Amino acid sequence: MGTQVRPRDHPSGRSQAHAVRELRVTSGSPEVSAAEIERVFREERGRAVAVLVRLLGDIDLAEEAVQDAFAEAVQRWPSAGLPPSPAGWIITTARNRSIDRLRREASRKDRYAQAALLHAHDDAPSEEGPVCDDRLRLIFTCCHPALAPHSRVALTLRLLGGLTTAEIAHAFLVPESTMAQRLVRAKGKIRDARIPYRVPDESDLPDRLRGVLSVVYLIFNEGYAASSGDRLVREDLCAEAIRLGRLLAELMPDEPEVLGLLALMLLTESRRAARTTPDGALVRLADQDRERWDRALIAEGQEIVRACLRRDRPGPYQIQAAINAVHSDAATAAATDWSQILRLYDHLYALTPTPIVALNRAVAVAEVEGPEAALSRVDALASDLDRHHLFHAVRADLLRRLGRSAEAVMAYEAALDRTQNAAERDFLRRRRADLDSARESDPRNGDARTT
Repeated sequence: MGTQVRPRDHPSGRSQAHAVRELRVTSGSPEVSAAEIERVFREERGRAVAVLVRLLGDIDLAEEAVQDAFAEAVQRWPSAGLPPSPAGWIITTARNRSIDRLRREASRKDRYAQAALLHAHDDAPSEEGPVCDDRLRLIFTCCHPALAPHSRVALTLRLLGGLTTAEIAHAFLVPESTMAQRLVRAKGKIRDARIPYRVPDESDLPDRLRGVLSVVYLIFNEGYAASSGDRLVREDLCAEAIRLGRLLAELMPDEPEVLGLLALMLLTESRRAARTTPDGALVRLADQDRERWDRALIAEGQEIVRACLRRDRPGPYQIQAAINAVHSDAATAAATDWSQILRLYDHLYALTPTPIVALNRAVAVAEVEGPEAALSRVDALASDLDRHHLFHAVRADLLRRLGRSAEAVMAYEAALDRTQNAAERDFLRRRRADLDSARESDPRNGDARTT
């Protein structure tokens, strides 16, 4: 996740990122660079929104207030310098802006009551409860049972992950317009049902855990392979997901799926340095320099997997972690135990029979039974995954391995049409060019997404 978080449009019609880009042009020698302001935005937006939602009890007002605060930062910080606590400055400024907005927009009778309520928070003690981290608390709050499961996850990704509607739609394999409607409905449900923004009781946590884990997983997924932008990885989202995963593990150490998700993220993150070349080009798992894998993260992730095995309460995240543990065990790509990986995918598909699991299982089938057996399984997923570029990328590779070059070129073209990530597009172009010039290298290829 190396690209910057793309914030929502500001009420003025300009995004905050656009305002920062303007700063590069209009400021001569700023004391605070545009890159520094962008970094603060990426790192602090989720926390600021979480705090303001708790304070204001209104999602739209919180987002707009934080957006206004960053717009003010763009104007002030280049000449005034970075404040001692940028996060505190953003939260305080956003809070003050929200009070101003309420005063302007509310009736005379209500506005003083609303402003007084906000001011009362100054002297109120911090809300007590089992979840102390504001961002994790907002995740649990948004995963309220009154909301549809997909809406809970999508809304939290929007608020805390900083993901755009298009990125969230990509994660759910639905059109952007469909996702936009879900987000509007989720916000309306919270408003109309007067769902409270409070720390969930400890007894509420297990019932909300599934949605919370989905949110953290999808934040990491967008970081691991960004759906758009110039770079394959968005490190900021990977780091935030792992931070939340560690908090969850501390909060709920007896939940195996919490530990499984943390192990999955750690083992996947261990390969990050080897997944791209110095110039940002994607490197397949089979071609990665395994000396560059982070052995400390691998050791930590594998130890968690072993602890999960001892509990003998398998779940989807634990099985995915075990699959990644098998990959991390192999000193070379050729030494990978694909038979074990296929057995794990069989177990995973029995628990979660989704098209994406079936696609990744087909990659393992190709390694164990051959590309022809895998291709028939992949083709059966066309109606579910036609919009997903990875479906076409996997299919193209299987066709290439079967010597059906013309069909493989068409599949690569379909994959190119469906991805907005520059690193993935460059990789797919190289694979297509290899076919065009008949200069193929390694005929074996794993999951097009397993990098």
